[in-house]
Amino acid sequence: MMKERFAKLLLGEDMSGGGKGVCTALAISNAITNLSATVFGELWRLEPLAPQKKEMWKREMEWLLCVSDSIVELVPSIQEFPGGGTYEVMVTRPRLDLYMNLPALKKLDAILITMLDGFSETEFWYVDRGIVVGDGGDCGAYSSSVSGGRPSIRQEEKWWLPCPKVPPNGLSEDARKKLQQCRDSTNQVLKAAMAINNSVLAEMEIPTAYLETLPKNGKDCLGDIIYRYITADQFSPECLLDCLDLSTEHQTLEIANRIEAAVHVWKQKDQRKHTNHTKGKRSSWGGKVKGLVSDSEKNIFLSQRAETLLHSLRAQFPGLPQTALDMNKIQYNKDVGQSILESYSRVMESLAFNIMARIDDVLYVDDAIKQRAAAETVSLFSRSGFSGRPIQRRLSPSPFSIQHTPYASPFATPTFCSPTPLTGSPRRAASSLKRNDIKEDPDRKFEKPFASEFEKVWSYTGSLSARRVSENAPERD
Repeated sequence: MMKERFAKLLLGEDMSGGGKGVCTALAISNAITNLSATVFGELWRLEPLAPQKKEMWKREMEWLLCVSDSIVELVPSIQEFPGGGTYEVMVTRPRLDLYMNLPALKKLDAILITMLDGFSETEFWYVDRGIVVGDGGDCGAYSSSVSGGRPSIRQEEKWWLPCPKVPPNGLSEDARKKLQQCRDSTNQVLKAAMAINNSVLAEMEIPTAYLETLPKNGKDCLGDIIYRYITADQFSPECLLDCLDLSTEHQTLEIANRIEAAVHVWKQKDQRKHTNHTKGKRSSWGGKVKGLVSDSEKNIFLSQRAETLLHSLRAQFPGLPQTALDMNKIQYNKDVGQSILESYSRVMESLAFNIMARIDDVLYVDDAIKQRAAAETVSLFSRSGFSGRPIQRRLSPSPFSIQHTPYASPFATPTFCSPTPLTGSPRRAASSLKRNDIKEDPDRKFEKPFASEFEKVWSYTGSLSARRVSENAPERD
């Protein structure tokens, strides 16, 4: 097995041997992603991993990560002579980003595996959906909702998942408290993995292939509606987002891609203006933005506005999948160390997200059973007590998936911005794209056994400083 993995990495996944394989960085990234899909791809229940899969994950990740042991940098070191005195020599040490973040990712990995092992003995269990429909048991609150209401959100989106079942009176206080602690801990793991992943992506160079696909100017990237608001005298990112159709993840991601493309178009144009500054050739503003006196200032001004809008969009929808630029960075990245950190943090992010989803399924069923029992206690005949149905947290799709919804363009029915948000704005609920309340209080603490672990883990995640390496792009006003 090790020989097979080694051969695939050397051949760049081109088994014909014709030299048409991918680069080493992408081959390792794909290997980590495929291994994660094999081991965790069917995480449908809260239960320990099978011993074979756990051993496979530990063994093959150790093989793939051993490459990082040879990625070093030279640093000065003071050595002492045997007879006294000192001298300076250059010694090797692990590269700084790997030294800071790889141990943190290994710690997050161990926490999630240990958490799954803790679900060996639970008060809840699982039944296939066909059996649930047949017996009509207490899990009917999950499969058909309480008293004939709408189906569970998780059932609508993940119909193949087994249905969790709880005792007739619901989970005990201790069992529910343990589940909530696990959820809080997993949420912290998710935040840490996302922080590392975002930092690594920010460090990656912008590939030339991406810049070559960009339109000639920012207006072609954004479209008339968004471009009109960005170039207006008064600019409010929140007001502009209220005027856009962000009702689906696909439309929101499309807008994020357009804004990000415009940012880099304007930055490239600004760099070209600086290059041609000595020639003294400058074009007029064309009346688009007032108060500025040069094309260079105009490009900087517009790129800053677009970056502000993109930041507001990401803050509103933190669970948004990777943009086109992020995927291009992963595909064309040549740095093996960055590839290891990005892929490892991405699969940890996906695993944490899926564990949170399974915990939310169980908590939702428990809420439904307890509220139905409480309503029946109040009155056996009155149906008014059923209105207090539990609210299930809305979960976004897996970080690996992108929902393609081509039925409508986000620019099909533009609504002009006003000083106050429009009541009929098509923006979706604040929680629709969040990964299980990721925007919870960052200072929130949780109880043992995981609190002490995160004091060590979070010290690793702030190591990477964002830097953007921009290159030339085609130019046109």
